[in-house]
Amino acid sequence: MHVIDSHTGGMPTRVILDGGPDLGSGPQEFRARKLATEYEAFYKSVLLEPRGQPGMVAALLVDPVDPSCETGVIFFDVDAVLGMCGHGTIGLGVTLAHLGRIGTGSHKIETPVGVVTIDVLDPNTVRVINVESRRVQIAVTLETKNYGTVTGDVAYGGNWFFIVEPSPIPVVSDNIRQMTDMAIEIREACVAQRIGGENQESVDHVIFQGTSPNAGVHSRNFVLCPDDQYDRSPCGTGSSARLACLAAAGRLAPGDEILQESVIGSPYRLSYQPGSNGGVTPSLTGQAYVMAEGKLIFDDHDPFRSGIYS
Repeated sequence: MHVIDSHTGGMPTRVILDGGPDLGSGPQEFRARKLATEYEAFYKSVLLEPRGQPGMVAALLVDPVDPSCETGVIFFDVDAVLGMCGHGTIGLGVTLAHLGRIGTGSHKIETPVGVVTIDVLDPNTVRVINVESRRVQIAVTLETKNYGTVTGDVAYGGNWFFIVEPSPIPVVSDNIRQMTDMAIEIREACVAQRIGGENQESVDHVIFQGTSPNAGVHSRNFVLCPDDQYDRSPCGTGSSARLACLAAAGRLAPGDEILQESVIGSPYRLSYQPGSNGGVTPSLTGQAYVMAEGKLIFDDHDPFRSGIYS
């Protein structure tokens, strides 16, 4: 299996160029569902240790249905097939440029949640125009076992988010374990109390929004992903959901750009334009760097061929 590894703001992406399962033809949403239901062992084996690493997201390249798209892609982490992945799309753009498959300029990418546009600005910098994002619930309260009542907004940015602002815990790297534990319990409470999207979609990510000590930075976030890892980047789909909340609250005007930091300090530049269906069309710009190119080997005699399940 031919792969290229990159990181976007510290968050790793593994692009699978060939050797993945045959998911057939048809819409990306259908193929993503097939990957999730029929090939769980495959996607776990790619990302679990010792072959993978904590936090890594994979991008499986597939043929696009829309001929105007450069490629189709299905993102997944070790625990879930994702609708969309912002840091992974930035990493994919840099990887495709590294391979010489695309140059600077605008290109379309087909994902399970729709077509997104990437603008390759230089070999390491990519702007993503994401799918339309929206806030669907405001100031929702939920009850947690160990943390009491928590209030937040539910929003969509390609994945589903429960966004807590201000963060109940200072958003600094020393608090990552504490924030992880609380965010896991919040997500479990969302699922148990049926707090989610308009059509009962489950919350799969939790965001704590805090302040940054750095001048010129709008805010800093901590983002819990489905695999219970924190996002080392500011999370592209999470930043899209947050933009929808800022717009709905009248806190950010269309076209105004802000700088969003992750909990480890890596930045995205964010802005939005009004969407066609009442939401926002997010723009997020970040940097990625190729780290490795290689071939994954799945030896039948390897006792950890399928990864380490803990």
